[in-house]
Amino acid sequence: MRAHQIMSRHVITVGVNASVAEAIAIMLGHHVSGLPVVDAAGRLVGIVSEGDFIRRAEIDTDRKRGRWLSFLAGADRLAVDFARSHGRKVGEIMTRNPVTIAEDTPLAEIVEMMDRHHVKRLPVLRGESLVGMVTRSDFLPAVARLVRNAGPEGAAPNDDRIRELVIAAMADAPWRPCAMNVDVQNGMVSLRGSVRSEKARQAAIIAAENVPGVGKVQDELTVYPPPEDEYGGGDFASLPEETSTADDQPL
Repeated sequence: MRAHQIMSRHVITVGVNASVAEAIAIMLGHHVSGLPVVDAAGRLVGIVSEGDFIRRAEIDTDRKRGRWLSFLAGADRLAVDFARSHGRKVGEIMTRNPVTIAEDTPLAEIVEMMDRHHVKRLPVLRGESLVGMVTRSDFLPAVARLVRNAGPEGAAPNDDRIRELVIAAMADAPWRPCAMNVDVQNGMVSLRGSVRSEKARQAAIIAAENVPGVGKVQDELTVYPPPEDEYGGGDFASLPEETSTADDQPL
């Protein structure tokens, strides 16, 4: 198997000149833990992830060293640490020159690269264009597929084509799932990703059901943000006015 068979295609990105606050809002809004960083031309220039927000001056977790350790680290290292903990723009805190892969990179090579470089996600490039992202969680459906099959290669020859058609069916829809990942096993489609509402979830399921060759759709989509009711949201309630007492009078 290769990268194009498991990667997420609708990749959410952030601009290199975006503020740190904007990047955090995008990550929270789309329920993702990392973002590819692109320049004005759309070229990949870096990666920003949850780890880049751990040591921040705002929460007093920036790295602090004594005089001796500061001397050993050197001025350049101290300058980098300061920039990452105090930077206000994505380009100031991101990891530059990220490790990338191609669409035809074998999964075995992807795993080795993740282990060697200690990364959890790899951008997928076609030339200079960002076309996908492979994360650790994308391997789970692939492993499950092989365990279930436990048979000769090519047992489900139409699955890759079905996957392409499901992705194409939602490619231009405004309600398509964010960070969508589609897995197909013997005609059964599993949809993963985040949607904004139950209506969007239903539309995605129907789109997949209408693709020729699909026998069943397994819904693994999540609604994000969750409905207000789960957090006690809704209309404001009026509380009865309480009679003031002597204790309420100003001193």
